[in-house]
Amino acid sequence: MSKVHVKKDDQVFVLTGKETGKTGKVLRVDPDKGRVLVEGVNVVKKHKKPRGRNQQGGIIEQEAPVDASNVMLVCSKCKRPSKTGRKFLENGEKVRFCKACGEIIDTIRQART
Repeated sequence: MSKVHVKKDDQVFVLTGKETGKTGKVLRVDPDKGRVLVEGVNVVKKHKKPRGRNQQGGIIEQEAPVDASNVMLVCSKCKRPSKTGRKFLENGEKVRFCKACGEIIDTIRQART
């Protein structure tokens, strides 16, 4: 299992690809594949066949995953994309922080061994 630097509900900025410069909220994270699903980014058209009696078929638009290395977390304090780091507080809590302004982003759940 690999680590991904963003979590669900984080605001991210797209660095590379056809969607460069867009921002959006992370809807889902797949740490095994290293991919994230970002709201309004990498929207593709999918042809769906109707399944069952009351489900409608047709061409639907939905987000496709992008690689986690192509997105950067947007700091809530300085309002710009920034690198993140991890550190322990005095009380032993592990947190993510913005390397640009030093603001604590959130706490990280630690796996119990």
